[in-house]
Amino acid sequence: MSLKAIFEEHPERRYIMFGGKGGLGKTTFSAATAYWLASQGKKVLVFSVDPQASLSDIFQKDIFGKGPVKIMDNLWAQEIDADQHIKAYQNEIRKKILDMYGFEEVPDEIEQYIQAASAEPAMEESAIFDAVVDIVIGGEYDYYIYDLVPLGHALYYLSMAKVYDEWINKITKLREEMREYEEMVSRMKREKETEEDQILTELQYIRTRINASSSILTDKDKTGFFFVVIPEEMILIDTAKAAELFAKFDVPIMGYVVNRVVPRELLQQNIPAYLKNRIEMQDKYLDQIKTTFGQQVAAHVPELERDVTGLDMIRQLAEIMYGK
Repeated sequence: MSLKAIFEEHPERRYIMFGGKGGLGKTTFSAATAYWLASQGKKVLVFSVDPQASLSDIFQKDIFGKGPVKIMDNLWAQEIDADQHIKAYQNEIRKKILDMYGFEEVPDEIEQYIQAASAEPAMEESAIFDAVVDIVIGGEYDYYIYDLVPLGHALYYLSMAKVYDEWINKITKLREEMREYEEMVSRMKREKETEEDQILTELQYIRTRINASSSILTDKDKTGFFFVVIPEEMILIDTAKAAELFAKFDVPIMGYVVNRVVPRELLQQNIPAYLKNRIEMQDKYLDQIKTTFGQQVAAHVPELERDVTGLDMIRQLAEIMYGK
């Protein structure tokens, strides 16, 4: 089934993800898909959480950290700035501390803790995940095209929802159990209950957001995931392993897009030996792709003569992927 047919037969799948090993064309495919859908009159947001990818370069427009930026009619693009979200998170913590304890300013030892906590390696991933939650539960667009980070990190992001939810469940249960053993004077107890209620309310709020995003990313009726592959041995091995892991997180796989296929027609011309050998090698792995992924292969995209940057090249790629 072609890419166009997949979209036409599943208009309810509004959350589209392109993933795969780094440097295979995920970002360009995301941009081209967003362009094609926007050209069909759909309101589309394409967004990236991969710091190595650059929708800014592809669209030739500075969009990093600026929120949704309009590219053309019906099409917006967004690149998430993790540092910006971490700073916003820090400010939110400071405000809550000032409000809860009535301080005029955050004490130095607490400020040092906030700075140290924000330097944790997981903080960047958490900030990006939180930004993605804001985007996907917004519901402002007809389609959300999600340019995922490379496979290893993508699995981490997709697992974060379940990890967070389990953690929050445990913390909430512990806090509720603590109430049963409180033996304080009535005034102190009332203050404690008020504080506990605030914490539990915050935890429930976080859980609601996480569950909302998790249900979207794993909803077989609303979401579709495309693996981007190229006809090379290691890529195919890694992709097959990743597909098994994605299945464990219930991510609905819509298909596979094969990129950088050297046209076989070149064999009829006088071409260098290395290029002939490359085509023959690709033939071997294209057969393997057909055997392994079968009818899930949605498109073959040829090796292009230049990089996909600017709307004209994006349009050309969209026509290759979806037809004129």
